[in-house]
Amino acid sequence: MSGLTMLSALLCVLAISIGQLLFKRAAQALPDTLSFLALLQNGWLISSLVLYGLTTLGWIWTLRHAPLHMAYPFMGLAFLFVPLLAWFFLKEPLTWQTLLGGALILAGVSLAASGGQA
Repeated sequence: MSGLTMLSALLCVLAISIGQLLFKRAAQALPDTLSFLALLQNGWLISSLVLYGLTTLGWIWTLRHAPLHMAYPFMGLAFLFVPLLAWFFLKEPLTWQTLLGGALILAGVSLAASGGQA
């Protein structure tokens, strides 16, 4: 994978991770009695859906330039990015188990991404 394609994959994962934080905020902002109108008026939800749509276009570009078996492992980084972002922005707890799991995922992504190079 080229450097630009790897950067694109990383940006897609980061955007998906940010989208998860927006979904969390959307869920917190919903009223107890859910309605279609409440969903339409939820700025957090609209923002997350727009971000997911744009990220999907970016992911399609990435897949056009990289084999799926090399690009898809990058999505595993969301298991590290989401807890880190949630800790930083939402003040959610971050445990050593999460960090260790993230490090193992990072090692796996590195191994998978280098698989096409001889």
